[in-house]
Amino acid sequence: MFERYNKVQRAVLETTLRIINQKELQATSMSLIAKESKVSTGSIYHYFQSKEDIINELYKAIVTFTGDVVMKDIDANQPVQARFRRVWENIIGVSMKHPEGFQFIEQYSFSPYIYEESKLEAYKVGWCNPVEKLYSEAIEQKLFIDMEPKLLVQMHYGSIVYLVKADLQKYIELTEDAVQHVITSAWKSVLRS
Repeated sequence: MFERYNKVQRAVLETTLRIINQKELQATSMSLIAKESKVSTGSIYHYFQSKEDIINELYKAIVTFTGDVVMKDIDANQPVQARFRRVWENIIGVSMKHPEGFQFIEQYSFSPYIYEESKLEAYKVGWCNPVEKLYSEAIEQKLFIDMEPKLLVQMHYGSIVYLVKADLQKYIELTEDAVQHVITSAWKSVLRS
């Protein structure tokens, strides 16, 4: 997830993500990050001004990585339904393959720790904006009901989030068949009658 960062930044981001998922954000201090990452506090401050800067960089890194994975292999020449299916397969796949990133985003996306400019930047580089465009295209083609694309995407994402969380907690098992049924149900739920 953090391949585009140098060794020190990567150690700080990976450690911060692990600590936050284990202990919560408020219990994550700069001294704990330094101790656990084995990076001196001075080196951390060379790259990040504060704990909030680390949190925001972590947020942007995860959203950018997730966006790249979700939009991989999406061919604009394919029919809308094929792209829809691939996007949701990718979202579920990356969420389950990288549960620590998924949990962080789900828990802290609306946190006051995340700066507005970080949220806006993430919206541009993440998967939400391109998926909304896909839904807009489906609406223009009279495939989907006439509703705000952002609302439709978030409605589907909310269902996916619950299912992934339930799988991660071993409450349900999201098998490949189950994933395909969920995506088919999501598609059918917004089709014009």
